[in-house]
Amino acid sequence: MGAQLTIVEKNLHLVDVTGRQMLFHIPSSSLFEVDSASAQLIALLRQQPGLTAEELLAAIPPGVDSSTYQQTLRDLIALELVSDGSPLTPDVGVKKVTEFPLNTVVLNVNTGCNLSCSYCYKEDLDKPSAGKKMDFATARQSIEMLLAESPNEARYNIVFFGGEPLSNFRLIKEVVAFAEQRFAELGKPVDFTMTTNATLLTKEIADWLSEHRFGLSVSMDGPKAIHDKNRITVGGQGTYDVVSRKAKMLLQRYGSRPIGARVTLTRGVTDIKRIWDHLFNELGFAEVGFAPVTSGDISYYNLSDEELVEVFENMKALGELYLEAALEHRNIGFSNMHQLITDLHEGNKKALPCGAGVAMLAVDHEGELNLCHRFTGSDLDTFGNVNDGVDKARLGDFLEQRLDRTDTGCASCRIRNLCSGGCYHESYARYEDPTRPTYHYCDLMRDWVDFGIDVYSRIMAENPAFIDSYISPRRAH
Repeated sequence: MGAQLTIVEKNLHLVDVTGRQMLFHIPSSSLFEVDSASAQLIALLRQQPGLTAEELLAAIPPGVDSSTYQQTLRDLIALELVSDGSPLTPDVGVKKVTEFPLNTVVLNVNTGCNLSCSYCYKEDLDKPSAGKKMDFATARQSIEMLLAESPNEARYNIVFFGGEPLSNFRLIKEVVAFAEQRFAELGKPVDFTMTTNATLLTKEIADWLSEHRFGLSVSMDGPKAIHDKNRITVGGQGTYDVVSRKAKMLLQRYGSRPIGARVTLTRGVTDIKRIWDHLFNELGFAEVGFAPVTSGDISYYNLSDEELVEVFENMKALGELYLEAALEHRNIGFSNMHQLITDLHEGNKKALPCGAGVAMLAVDHEGELNLCHRFTGSDLDTFGNVNDGVDKARLGDFLEQRLDRTDTGCASCRIRNLCSGGCYHESYARYEDPTRPTYHYCDLMRDWVDFGIDVYSRIMAENPAFIDSYISPRRAH
C-alpha cells in the first residue's frame, strides 16, 4: 500500500484572476498559473484526502496522458503542496540570528523638532530649543562602527532622522563630507536618505541635497484640511501653507532622484484617493505612501476597526487606478502597491518583518544602538553602542522571539512570509510588546495581498513591460 497523500493547506493558496487560477506558493512567495493537471489533482485530494498515488492517478479521467499527471504529482510533492508523509521543510529555516550584515545606520541627529504633530510617536521628542543634538564624534563613530561590524557589504546607507533632521543641518553636512571621503577610500558606494517635514528647506539646502543625491521623503498628510488637522506648529498653527510652498520649490529644483511623500493615517482620515490625487497630481510627488499611525496614545489617534476596513477598501480603489494606469504603461506612484508588486515579482520571503536589528540599527544622540529610529527614547532596551559595537547576544535573543512562530497565528497564515508579523513598533505601541505579531488587521492584510496577486497577475499577462520600466528600477535607487 502506498503512502497516503494530503494537501498541505498552509503552503497553498489559490486566487481566481479573471477566470485564471493562480497558485500562490506560500513558502517561497512565488506565483504560478495553475495548469489543468495540477488543478485536477488538487481538487481530487481536497475532495478525498488520504488517497494513495495509485488511487489518485486511477481517478483521473481515462484517455489522458497519465505520465503528465505522474510528473505533476511529483512536482506538487517536491513543492510541498502535497504531502506523502515525509517531514516538511521548516517554514523559517533560521531560528536564531547570529549574523548581522548591517548596511544601514540611522542617525537621530536631533530630538528637537520645530513642529508639534499631535500623533508623533517619538518619545524623545523635544522642542527645538530643548533638542538633544548628536555631535560629530558620535556620528563619525557610528560610521566606523558600521564598517567594523560589516566590512564586506556591497553598498551602505546613512539615514538622517529626528525630530526634524534639518534642525541639525550643520552636522548633516559634516557627516556627508566625512562619509563620502571614507567610503571612497574603501571603494564602496554610500547613499544618503532623509525624511523631512520640509519647513526648514531653502533653495540652497535643496540644491546641496540634490548635489549629494539624497533619497528624500517629505512628511505630508494631504490637502490643507487634512494636513493641518495634526501636523501643527508648537503654537498650534497648521503647517500646510509653508510645507506645500517648500515642497513645490523642492520638487521644482531637485533633479537627482524621485521624491516621495509619506502620509500618516489617523482617526478620521481615510480618503486615500483624495490624498494621493493632491500629492501626486497637484503637487507632483513621484510616489505617495500611506501608513497607519503608531502613536503611543492609541485610544485617541488610532484608526478605529471600521476606519481600518475603510482604509483598505480605499487602498484597493486606488489600486484599481494603479492597475488601469499600468496596463496603459503609466505609473501613478502608489508606493504601497509598488512594494507589494515588488515582493510578488521578486518572490520575497521574509523571516522577519523588516531589516531592523539585522541590516539596520538606529543611533540616538548618546550613541546607543536602537532597534530602529522609532524606538529612540523608548523604554525598549538598546543593543550596544557605537563605541563597543552591537550586543549580538541580546539582539539575537530579541529577534529569535519573532522568528519563533510556534503557537502564533503566523504559523499557518498564507501571508506569513510577506508580513512576518508586522511592524515591531506598532506591536510595541499597541501591545507594549514588540515581539508580538500585529493581529488587529490580519484579515485585511490577507485580502490586500490577494488583491495584489490579482493586480500583479493581470499586469504580467497584459503589460509585463511595466515591471521592467517601473518596478525593477526602484531597486537601483
